[in-house]
Order: sequence, then C-alpha cells, then structure tokens
Amino acid sequence: MSASRFVVGIDLGTTNSALAYVDTGAGDGAKVKGFAIPQVVNQGVVEDRPLLPSFLYLPGEGEQPAGAMKLPWDAGRDYCVGEFARNFGSQVPTRLVASAKSWLGHSGVDRKSPILPFRAPENGRKVSPLEASTRYLKHLAEAWNATMAKVPDHRLELQEIVLTVPASFDAMARDLTVEAAKAAGFEHLTLLEEPQAAFYSWLDSLGDNWRKDVQVSDLILVADVGGGTTDFTLIEVGEEGGNLSLTRLAVGDHLLLGGDNMDLALGHIAAAALAKQGTKLDANQMLQLTYGCRSAKEQLLSDATKQSAPVTVLGKGRSVIGGSIKYDLPRADVEKILLDGFLPECAKDAEPARARNAGLQELGLPYVADAGITRHLAHFLHRQSEALANREKPGKKKKGDAVALPTAVLFNGGVFKSDALRDRLMHVLNGWAKSAKAEPVRTLAGADLDQAVAKGAAYYGLVRRGKGIRIRGGTARSYYIGVETAAPAVPGLAPPIKALCVAPFGMEEGTEADLPKQEFGLVVGEEAEFRFLGSTIRREDAAGTLVEEWEEQIDELTPMRVTLDGKGRAVVPVHLHSKVTEVGQLEIWCHSRDGKQRWKLEFNVREAK
Repeated sequence: MSASRFVVGIDLGTTNSALAYVDTGAGDGAKVKGFAIPQVVNQGVVEDRPLLPSFLYLPGEGEQPAGAMKLPWDAGRDYCVGEFARNFGSQVPTRLVASAKSWLGHSGVDRKSPILPFRAPENGRKVSPLEASTRYLKHLAEAWNATMAKVPDHRLELQEIVLTVPASFDAMARDLTVEAAKAAGFEHLTLLEEPQAAFYSWLDSLGDNWRKDVQVSDLILVADVGGGTTDFTLIEVGEEGGNLSLTRLAVGDHLLLGGDNMDLALGHIAAAALAKQGTKLDANQMLQLTYGCRSAKEQLLSDATKQSAPVTVLGKGRSVIGGSIKYDLPRADVEKILLDGFLPECAKDAEPARARNAGLQELGLPYVADAGITRHLAHFLHRQSEALANREKPGKKKKGDAVALPTAVLFNGGVFKSDALRDRLMHVLNGWAKSAKAEPVRTLAGADLDQAVAKGAAYYGLVRRGKGIRIRGGTARSYYIGVETAAPAVPGLAPPIKALCVAPFGMEEGTEADLPKQEFGLVVGEEAEFRFLGSTIRREDAAGTLVEEWEEQIDELTPMRVTLDGKGRAVVPVHLHSKVTEVGQLEIWCHSRDGKQRWKLEFNVREAK
C-alpha cells in the first residue's frame, strides 16, 4: 500500500482500550496524539472520553428504553461498549462481558464460541471472546470514521494500524487478535508487544534526551501490570557504531494476574466487612461488589487525596433503590491488600506457588495460583539468568547472578498509577540489588500509564517508516513442533515426542527459515494431531534443532487436530519451511519431496478440544 495519511496505534486492553495517531500530513513536526473516543456514557448521552472501557453490555428485552444506546452512526444499536456498558452493566453482571482479552488468550476454551458473559444463563445473550474483541475494535473504527474521516481516504480501515498484544501472547492468541482486527475491517495491520509500545512511548516523550537517561549495558525492566495480565520484558541497551541501540532480550510467561485479581480480593474484603454488619451477599451481588470494587480501586489509585471510595450493590427485592447496599472502601485496606497480597517482599530467588491439582476444578480463566507479582518477577529473572549472564558487558566480567537484575525500571499499566505500588516494587528490587552488591535500580519517569501503549504503537508506525530508533527483538520465544519418535510399541506408553525448532528465538518479521536437510512423514487424508511448543528461555536453538528432553524448558501450546488434503490415508515425505509474516504471525509450511504439493499448518487459529 502507499503510505497512509495517518499512522494509528491501538491498545486493545483488558480493562480499557485506547487509540492514538500521527497525522503525517502535518510534516516532520507531527506529534503523537491521543484520540478522544465518543461513546455512550449514560442513557441516550454520548460524550468523548480518552479511553474506551473494554466492557460489552448485552441488555435483556425491555431493559433499556428506546434510544438509550444510540450512537451518532447507529441509532438502533442494541448493545453497548464503553463507559455506560461498564457502569450500568456492573449492576447486571450476567449481561456484562468483561476480560474478553484474557479469554481470547485462553487456550482451554473455544474462543470462537458464544461463552461470554461467562456466568450468563443459558437463554441469555452471549458472544464469543473473538466477537467481543471485534466489537471493541469496530467501535473504535466507527468512532474514528465519524470524527476524522471527512474524506474517504481518511477512513480508519485505510490507515496503517499498529495493534498491540501482551508480550506473553503466544502465536495462537496473536493470530486470533489479527482475526478480530480483520473482522473489524482492518487490513494494513502490524502487531506490537505492549511493553515495547510503552517503551516507544517513553522514547517519544523524551525525544533525543532519552540517551541521557540510559547507558550502554543497562538492562531495563518493563513492568506491565494491567487489568488482566502481568508482563515482564527486559530491554538491553547496547552500542553500535558509537550510537546506543536497543534489543528486547526476554519476555516472561503469560500470567493471568492483574487488576481483575485485585478487584476480586477487595470484593472479598468488602463482603467480609458487610457480613460483620449482618449483610450476606448472594453470588450475583458478589459479582456486583467485585465490579464496584474495581471502580473504587481505580478512583483511589488515580487520586491520592481520596481516603475512601463508595461501592454500591443492588438489593434483592423489587425496591432495589431503597434496598441498595453501600460500602465505603478505605484507601488503607486497598493499599494493604495490594501491597502485602500482590507485591509482597520476598527474596530474589523466591518461587511462586505451583498450580493447585484438585480433581475437579471450575471452568474459567486459568488464573495463576500465586498472587505475588514479586515472586513471579523473581522467578522470571532467575529463569533468564543464564541468557543474561552470556551478555557481553564492556569492561566487566560475566557474573551470572549479578547480571540477572535490571538496572532500571519502566512502569506500565493502570495498577502502577499508585505511588505506593510503584514504591513497593522498587523497594523489593533494590533489596535484591543490595544483596547482590549491585547499584540501586533507577526508575525511568515520564510514562503516560493510560495511553502509553497506544501512543507508543503510533510512534512505532513512524519507526517503521524510518523515523526514530527501533527496538530489535523478533519473536519473543522459540517455537517447536512435536515429532513422534519411530520406536517399537510399548503397552500403556505413547511414543516419545521430540521438539523440532521451526522458528528460533528472535526471528524477525518478514524472515523465513527452511529445513531442507530434514525429512519427516506427514499424515494426510485422515485426522491427525499436531503438537506445538514454545520456550522463552532456549535462545540458542536454530531452526532444525531437535530436542529430545524438553519438558523443563519448553512448554506445550494448543495442539491442533486437522485432516490435511490427500488421496486417501498416506504418510507423505515432507520438509518444513517457516515464516514470520510482517504482521508478526508464524506460518509453518510442509513441502512434498517433489515440490509439487505443500500444506500450511494454521495451528494458531485452532482450538484445543
């Protein structure tokens, strides 16, 4: 495509979404700007807001008066996304879709089936995680087109769009995000990891002065705690030709741990306080209470002068107004729970608690078993220590333990609006640094915690056009495909599986890898299972590396069952070819020996059954 007039960054967040852009028609001095998003904020009232809350309200018949959810571009809309959806929907939680992004990354469910709201009755309105994500993106497109597209060429679907995803999203979740974007009409699309986007925003905010805040051999931790996920990313500052360079060195595992968990914890504290007053809540009221605690938490984190925030739960009878239950959530309780429960002090070699193994578990999001973000951070840094120890540090000897600590931190995510939470994480990191006899860890200031990701994504669009410094990185993990070992059958034991590397760590967008010297048998003409794996710590495996003992360092991803085209059941000799597209998706192709046939393994859009 020819260069579009606008470069647009979109943060499709778990709790809030945002859009930022650069008008390249303004010349070399064009700045990244946030886009004010029109949305329903009250019945029949549409106003602009800097953020679009990522909530979808699906009202029941007759629940809202005619025109309550109308928009300038759709007078008959029968659902709502944004502020009114979040506020009113929290009173009827079985009709409110929340955390769709977390569900989109959950391989244990069919993400294309109508399963949300998760606790909605069988006869209630439901959508899939994919559809919910699509509706958020469609709203952004419609809002942009109604506001900015005075001429057809300015429509959002014609612009260059950078859409962000968690760094810990694997290939399957990334592909589903792309599918949602294309369903919303976006074609000229690139994916960018959210922590990198936040760092790009920091670079943009400082201009050339960013070089004064970092130095060669710095290891920068981007600590991103949002509504649904916790992401850790390490960025290394190097030097090339006398100039500073940036490389994304490592990303953490996908942790479903963030604001949602905090809201639930606060809800339990509030419920216990109400129970002491003689008020016991049912399951539906507990959901209301949790959503109410989310709003109260956000008020307290964004305004340091508030000492408490109100939470309201509707009564059970017809007179819901007179029977409303009210509770003031104290700041002291919020900070104690969030600090001690989610950012506890711990040793630098701490390990998070492992998953519970109850025989029966309620279906739902796969939240981590340990709420201690600091323990997950310690585990992340420990796992990365070998790779970090192998970095070349000018003038310094390699010392494995010491180099596992960051030298600076960039905060991202709404959770870190709180001074107390930022201070606690820095306190823990500096305790680790002190014990390792390292220099104190610095904070990189200046990030916009609400819009940093969207603004950084827009800035990255300029970087792709040759304006600005680029963070090198490529794929955030090594990818493998399972190969069944040719071995005699043993009763009760499945044949061992070897992990074949098809995309090495750091494989750049737009590059390909061929494995012509290795030949494998591909089952065609009948259903077969393909197992896919990934690792965030095996950086040395090249394309074609075959790993026999992989369980400790390589994790299984969502498998796929598919029937590949063929003339009857057969095992066809093939060699493999992988590609990371410009969008950031991973493609795996199987080429027949004679080169006349090829099959594409589209594992990243399939679901585990």
